[in-house]
Amino acid sequence: MRIFNLIFVFCFFKLSLAQNDTGIFQNIKDIGEPAIKGSAVYDEENQVYTLSGAGNNIWFDSDEFNYLYNEQDGDFIITANFRFLDEGGDPHRKTGIMIRESDDENAAHVSAVLHGDGLTSMQWRSALGEDMTESNEIKAPKYSYQTLQLERTGKKLIMRAAHWGEPLQKIGTRELENLSGKVLVGLFINSHNPELTEQASAWNVRIDKPVSDTYNPYEQGWLGCRLETIDIETGNRKVIFTKDDRFEAPNWMPNGEELLFNMDGSLYTIPVAGGKPSKLNTGFADNLNNDHGISFNGEMLAISHSPQGEGSAVYVLPLAGGEPQRVTEKTPSYWHGWAPNNREVVYVATRDGDPTYDIYKKDINGGEEVKLTNTKENEHVDGCEYSPDGKYIYYNGSASGSMQIWRMKPDGSDKEQITFDANNDWFPHISPDGKWIAYISFPAEIPVNDHPSFKRVTLNIIPADGGAPRVIAYLYGGQGTINVPSWSPDSKHFAFVSNSGSRKE
Repeated sequence: MRIFNLIFVFCFFKLSLAQNDTGIFQNIKDIGEPAIKGSAVYDEENQVYTLSGAGNNIWFDSDEFNYLYNEQDGDFIITANFRFLDEGGDPHRKTGIMIRESDDENAAHVSAVLHGDGLTSMQWRSALGEDMTESNEIKAPKYSYQTLQLERTGKKLIMRAAHWGEPLQKIGTRELENLSGKVLVGLFINSHNPELTEQASAWNVRIDKPVSDTYNPYEQGWLGCRLETIDIETGNRKVIFTKDDRFEAPNWMPNGEELLFNMDGSLYTIPVAGGKPSKLNTGFADNLNNDHGISFNGEMLAISHSPQGEGSAVYVLPLAGGEPQRVTEKTPSYWHGWAPNNREVVYVATRDGDPTYDIYKKDINGGEEVKLTNTKENEHVDGCEYSPDGKYIYYNGSASGSMQIWRMKPDGSDKEQITFDANNDWFPHISPDGKWIAYISFPAEIPVNDHPSFKRVTLNIIPADGGAPRVIAYLYGGQGTINVPSWSPDSKHFAFVSNSGSRKE
């Protein structure tokens, strides 16, 4: 069984979370009167919640269990992974996510439940003291889902679940008037045997605050972000930096010990283990966007900077910092990849009044830019990046009708589609060992040529030569999440930005 972990540490110049035994949660309580008291511990080093509890049941007209929770209002999404620590045990023991009207033993609630025998289900009590029966449960079609999720939108409650590597599946939906106001939200455990204590682990725990479909961060203000890393093999995610405002697009530094990301028009480095960001010297370039990256030899940095009165242009400078050298004369130009020869860069740009974006390459020491695509009207290309062996340029394009991952030869020939799915796939990033492509996948309802922030997306990987995708993270994100190459040097980890929904006061 794979174990995923979770850590929340520093915010910008201050601790973003209280350093306590319950992580992001503020309250822990035994609901009802179980004969054996429960507990919950957040292990910051190993980044796992350990839930311990007893209790007769969470069923009929009253409950007994241990509960780790916050008070929450408005719309939200809570997601977590679970596993029981001990084999065997009562097949009806329960752990999972609960939204509860109050801490009364017979309060209304809805729960995403993993049972001891692997049964996964949505269960609810609609009103105080209601007798829960089989009509209060929707059973998932399969057993032993690892990822559970509950979403509240007004009075609508939605449960989703997933096995490792698969998309989230909707298990059930209920409208519960009693759970439409301020509620308790958190993790629970119940032994189903009043004389025994059961334990479970919970990891990758996230509480997100979604926004409306019409939300525009450029007009309404940016909400909070998290800088995360993920273990590609296990899916273990770590939050290493948070801010109740905007930052984007992490690169992994060549030393493997730091990340580079853009914030407030500048670039910052931060230790992979977390800490205080340090500003990188980019000279006069102080209006950077989220397109930046490091040459294959680890010596040079490419940035996209918008000089006063101009659109974005591509510049290069030493990775250690210094004065940038301009590469592209025309604007707008947005950098996306280095060639393995460390002399050429590839970027997307519009030219001569044509609003359609195409892919270009150019030598950083001068010469003419070379156009590699001829995108048709109403199509779009983006995210161009060389494979480490230099044989291909990967990119996302909508030539087939939806946004998919493509590749072509470095001269623009032999264009070949790599992904074929119902979603819109953006920003392919090739692992340093050349084996994998990581990319972000937007749901089909997002406009094909758009990649907005604050959307329900997944982080996927596929073999570099194509194959079935594997979902490695479910998150709230989009623009700024993985706009740039984000692999660790050893190809075992990946960095990204998720949107938390927290708001700067």
